[in-house]
Amino acid sequence: MRRVRVSSHQSPVHKLGDSQMKLTPKFRLAAAASALPSPTPSSDFEPSSWETPLIPGLPDDAALNCLLRLPVEAHEACRLVCRRWHHLLADKARFFTQRKAMGFRSPWLFTLAFHRCTGKIQWKVLDLNHLTWHTIPTMPCRDRACPGGFGCVAIPSDGTLLVCGGLVSDMDCPLHLVLKYDIYKNRWTVMTRMLSARSFFAGGVIDGQVYVAGGYSTDQFELNSAEVLDPVKGVWQPVASMGMNMASSDSAVISGRLYVTEGCAWPFFSLPRGQVYDPKIDRWEAMSVVMREGWTGLSVVIDERLFVISEYERMKVKVYDQETDSWDSVNGPPMPERIMKPLSVSCLDSKIVVVGRGLQVAIGHVKRQPGSGSGANNTSSSYLICWQDVDVPRTFSDLTPSSSQILHA
Repeated sequence: MRRVRVSSHQSPVHKLGDSQMKLTPKFRLAAAASALPSPTPSSDFEPSSWETPLIPGLPDDAALNCLLRLPVEAHEACRLVCRRWHHLLADKARFFTQRKAMGFRSPWLFTLAFHRCTGKIQWKVLDLNHLTWHTIPTMPCRDRACPGGFGCVAIPSDGTLLVCGGLVSDMDCPLHLVLKYDIYKNRWTVMTRMLSARSFFAGGVIDGQVYVAGGYSTDQFELNSAEVLDPVKGVWQPVASMGMNMASSDSAVISGRLYVTEGCAWPFFSLPRGQVYDPKIDRWEAMSVVMREGWTGLSVVIDERLFVISEYERMKVKVYDQETDSWDSVNGPPMPERIMKPLSVSCLDSKIVVVGRGLQVAIGHVKRQPGSGSGANNTSSSYLICWQDVDVPRTFSDLTPSSSQILHA
């Protein structure tokens, strides 16, 4: 199978938003909503009698439909065309709000990364349609925070990203904090903190509610507590405890249930543990032995099936079948060699997006093999993966990924 290579070495890193935008700790969501432009697309762009149309010869609604499709990297040049273009394109919050009102949605890969020498934490954003890189306002956090200690979850349909908890590196002190990035406002805000400070914990979104569970508390003590956030009300509530104290190496949401694994670690003195939470009945149960033993890396969910990039099998991709309680290898070429650990992974439809050291990106296109079935007697894999290799700017060579999330806007 031939690989596709898309080069972006010569592309600059663009600013997704205003570099002057800062976090205001006393910022209120209600005040922000009133400050946004009207969601009616035409209201801000109806010309006065003396103004020229957005695009000569086209009605303004048709012209706006065209301009809202411009890639972000073209905005700096295009906003010089006229005052009305500048009004639309100079403010990314206005631009993305208008796109939302018109029903446009494009995928954006948000990667939390840190500099391997300085430890500086930063977010890098990849436009998955145009394969161009962008920056966003700096996330307000402690200078000595451990990147891996954060729990990051995305609510793609809302265009929001939550960063929860974390760890102060030199003090082994977990954090309660919850930060929210809104792509439509292009800013960070502080939300209601979690009930328990925690780091290295499980997280997932089920029916628009954000669940977190387990992790480490003070002095690296493992937690068994879990809680849920209503993002609209901004309120945390406790849910049933896990029944065991456990930190998490990975988690996934499958068919409306949260699966949590502590993962495998050398030396293998004991079997990995795993728990499954059902929010409908507020109850935890033990994960299948086969599932937790085979969950040996980071995961994504496609077609309600768990796909895992193994840490111990040359980064092979495998898939878990709940009906047969078994693992199968995914056919196809190996992951591109330049994708090196540590990794972060995310999912876009039937694609696995992998970010490796230096923010090298590979996109795995997953397909169900024609005529393949499922069951214990089926010897061929049900899925095939083909890798698309995406180059990145050389300036990213010292960056290491910690988490990746996909938003739509």
